[in-house]
Amino acid sequence: MKYRCPHSLCNARHIRELTGIYEFDGQPWAQQMIGLLLEGNQAVERAKKEGRKRLAAGVLHGYISRYEAIIAAGMKVNPPTIRREGCSRRGRLKRSKARDLLERLAERKKETLRHLHDFDVPFTNNQAEHDIRMMRVQQKVSGAFRSDAGALAFFRIRSYISTTRKRGKSVIDALIRALQEDDLTLTKCLQTS
Repeated sequence: MKYRCPHSLCNARHIRELTGIYEFDGQPWAQQMIGLLLEGNQAVERAKKEGRKRLAAGVLHGYISRYEAIIAAGMKVNPPTIRREGCSRRGRLKRSKARDLLERLAERKKETLRHLHDFDVPFTNNQAEHDIRMMRVQQKVSGAFRSDAGALAFFRIRSYISTTRKRGKSVIDALIRALQEDDLTLTKCLQTS
């Protein structure tokens, strides 16, 4: 399924990968990229708090220029793998994790920095991953749901909990209210399954 909307990449994942490259390979460009991504996110958060809808053009251009310079520095440290003469192996050459990440960051610059251009796009997709994590854990632990009705009830409860958290409400209080039928939303959902 394809959605007609702009795509973005999760910068929390990029930071995890960059941290690994910096810690294990000692490549300074990775630490610089982490700093740039976090600084850009802080600038966006400050701008949102101040009621602005976008970063100033000069500030945005500065982040993009620094991003490109960091990638160029990383590419120098991690040159492409070259096939040796006389090597009869076919297929794609093995690249280092650092080179793979650099190429992804270079090719997907727009998707990586989308949060700087569009304040509606989050810096990470951790919330989406968090929302589906419990479903995956339930599947792994039990192997599968025993019935469609049981799966539907589980998904509705998890959705109710997730929405409660996103609204900044106490999950325990919301569940107690739902079970006491003060809040009929969850009770009605469970009765239909």
